[in-house]
Amino acid sequence: MTWEASGVPDAVVDALMRASRALTGITARSLSSVSEEVTLAQFRTLHALSTQGPQTVTALAEHLDVHASTMTRMCSRLVTRGLVVRVPSAVDRREVVIRLSGPGTQLVTEVMHSRRGEFDVIVRRLTPEAQRAVIDALEAFA
Repeated sequence: MTWEASGVPDAVVDALMRASRALTGITARSLSSVSEEVTLAQFRTLHALSTQGPQTVTALAEHLDVHASTMTRMCSRLVTRGLVVRVPSAVDRREVVIRLSGPGTQLVTEVMHSRRGEFDVIVRRLTPEAQRAVIDALEAFA
């Protein structure tokens, strides 16, 4: 019997879809626990700045696979909320880069802490064997 005939790939895809919904739910809950005003898309931008450092709007748009005009509007909203700031580039004064502000950094830290806490609760419910299986499966997937 082939893999496709057995339905195993479909079962794996279905399991990944369920896991994706669960992970998105955890992210949404952790975000709403610290801010009702920041969308998931805006948080992705803040997280990218947190992990990648200050970037131009164009670089952020490419990194997050969105149109530059969409990223410009998003950054304007984040500037208005005081979560990011626009500063002249240290490399080229004609360019402007976006960087996290203090409150933006704090928000990312709080959301990630909340998310990690929720993952911790879930993982501790699993047996050691199930924990190992999750590690093995996620490493193989990645």
